[in-house]
Amino acid sequence: MAASPLTDALTSPEVQAFASGFPVLVVHLVATLALLAGGAVIYGLLTPWKEIGLIREGNSAAAVAFGGVLLGLAIPLAVSLSVSTSVRDILLWGLATLILQLLAFRVVDLVLTGLPQRIQDGEVSAAVLLVAAKLATALILAAALTG
Repeated sequence: MAASPLTDALTSPEVQAFASGFPVLVVHLVATLALLAGGAVIYGLLTPWKEIGLIREGNSAAAVAFGGVLLGLAIPLAVSLSVSTSVRDILLWGLATLILQLLAFRVVDLVLTGLPQRIQDGEVSAAVLLVAAKLATALILAAALTG
């Protein structure tokens, strides 16, 4: 008796590759998103101003600055995810990139003195400068990850 087209489709190499690879993709994605969320929370605890509260109050500068933080954390995490081969690898390199990026963010905050107050006051231009500096450090860190 001949196999049905559905049986042939379900046993195809592409479907089998998807069936074995999709759960791995989900686990790697969840691990990386957890690192991103953790990094964002830690950043929020380390900053002298409270972005989420300012954003809830309608402060556009705080929204721009925090958006830059999320992108700045996500860029090296994305590269870490792309060069990692296991969840352990993702967690190890992801944690390393988060620590380095959070340290770089603190240095940027210290070098660009006065910006926290300007962001609290709603100055979008200060937030844009802060975002640019943080994205620049994120891109450099991401490039360093690739060796």
